[in-house]
Amino acid sequence: MGEEKGSRPGDRLDAGSRFESSGGDDLPGTLAGEKGWKVSEARASILARLRDAQRTAWLPGERPGTPRSLEFAPRSLEECLQRFQKELTALGVETYVEASAADVRNRVMTLVAGHRLLSWDLELLPYQLASVLTSFILGRNTREEQAAAEIGLTGCDAAIAETGSLVLLSGKGKSRAVSLLPTTHVAVVRRGDLYFSMGEFFRKSAEQLAESAGCTIITGPSRTADIELSLTLGVHGPGRVVVVIGP
Repeated sequence: MGEEKGSRPGDRLDAGSRFESSGGDDLPGTLAGEKGWKVSEARASILARLRDAQRTAWLPGERPGTPRSLEFAPRSLEECLQRFQKELTALGVETYVEASAADVRNRVMTLVAGHRLLSWDLELLPYQLASVLTSFILGRNTREEQAAAEIGLTGCDAAIAETGSLVLLSGKGKSRAVSLLPTTHVAVVRRGDLYFSMGEFFRKSAEQLAESAGCTIITGPSRTADIELSLTLGVHGPGRVVVVIGP
């Protein structure tokens, strides 16, 4: 009994099942058509239409007096603090403003009490928090230990008032996992680290950014939406963010 056509090594898999009326090489009839178009010709036609459309676009010219570099209007610390608090509230971030370093320590102790804590190295936390923390996990502990943490405690390298964002620069003793892995992130912010805009921070901190291992910008709790626009918190990061602002 002979082999069926198309079953021998090297034969096309569909060589014995194609109709004579089908389109050209490897193209369905509806795409190939009587003109025998190829994919490359269809692509060239689409790109040509896009180029023609671009020629009709209007691009404004440079206006007289346009600055060649960004200049930032000075904002007072009080203005930055008020805007930062406003944006944090809109984002659903719990916010505490404390008057002294001792108040900051007391607030943090209240927040983390009774929970498994993952922290930056203690000497990198502000307001002498190392003096009151006794039970914690660090970024150099095992992954299993870090994964079991309920709260991540970090400082903050910058706080952006305009968007309510926290900027964390990772490096030795400042693991990114601390702010991303636990379900709750507690960030301690010094008022002196407030910037009004992201551009102002980038301009003034270029050297600091270049020396860091990475930059994480956190704007509120982790938010994820599916195709039906159902918003879920905490899927790809902490679902709860707490900011403690010190003096």
